[in-house]
Amino acid sequence: MIPNRDDGMDLQTKRKLVEYLYGYITPERRRKIAEVAANRTRYLTVALEDIYQPQNASAVVRTCDCFGVQDVHIIENRNKYTINPDVTLGAQKWVSLIRYNKPDHNNTEDCIEALRRAGYRIVATTPREGACLLHEFPIEGKMALLFGTEETGLSDYALEHADEFLKIPMYGFTQSFNISVSAALCIHHIITKLRASQIDWRLSEEELLDLKLEWLRKQLRRAPLLEEEFFKGQTTGE
Repeated sequence: MIPNRDDGMDLQTKRKLVEYLYGYITPERRRKIAEVAANRTRYLTVALEDIYQPQNASAVVRTCDCFGVQDVHIIENRNKYTINPDVTLGAQKWVSLIRYNKPDHNNTEDCIEALRRAGYRIVATTPREGACLLHEFPIEGKMALLFGTEETGLSDYALEHADEFLKIPMYGFTQSFNISVSAALCIHHIITKLRASQIDWRLSEEELLDLKLEWLRKQLRRAPLLEEEFFKGQTTGE
C-alpha cells in the first residue's frame, strides 16, 4: 500500500507530539530532520521490478534518499530484495520501502494499481523505439518511474500497462546502463527540473508531520514510553 497518514491523531495533536519528541534529541539533529523532511517529495516515486542483485536495488534506495524521493516500491515476483547495508549506508531507515511480494501472484499488477489509485502516471523506463527522451520528458503530473530487472528489463505486463515510456539517450556501442545508473540519471534530471519549476512537489503538512514522527520513533529507543507519557499529559491537561 501507499503510505497513509498516522490515523487517529488530528493535526494539532501531531504537531504537539512532534515538538514533545523533539525535546529528546539534540538541536542539531532536530534541524537536520526538519531540513531533510522539507526537501522530501512524493510527486516522483520509483518502482523496482524483480531486481536480483541486492547492490543495485540498494544503490537506488540510496539515490532516492540523496535526491529526496521518499517512497520506493519493491516488486518481488521472482526475486526477493535483501538490503545491502554496505551500499545503502543507512538510507533504508529514511526512505519508505513499500513491498509487493505475495507468493504465486502478479505483484506488478498490485503495484501499478496502487500507484494509479494514488494518482501517478505509470512511466516505464525502456530503450524501446518511440520512448520519450529524458531531456524532453514532461514533469507535469505525479509520476512513478518503473525500472526492470538487470538483463531483460521490465516485464511484458509492466510495459503493456504503462502510461508512458522513457529512455535515456545513449551514443556508444553499449546501449544500456546499469540499473542503478539509469535510476540515478532519471531521478537527478527530474528532481532538478521539479525544483526549478513552480510545481508544488513538496509533502503536505500532514505528510511532513507523519514523516517526522516516523523518523523520531526510529531515533528514540524510548519512543513508545515517551508517547505514552505525552498522551497521559494530554489527558490530565499537564
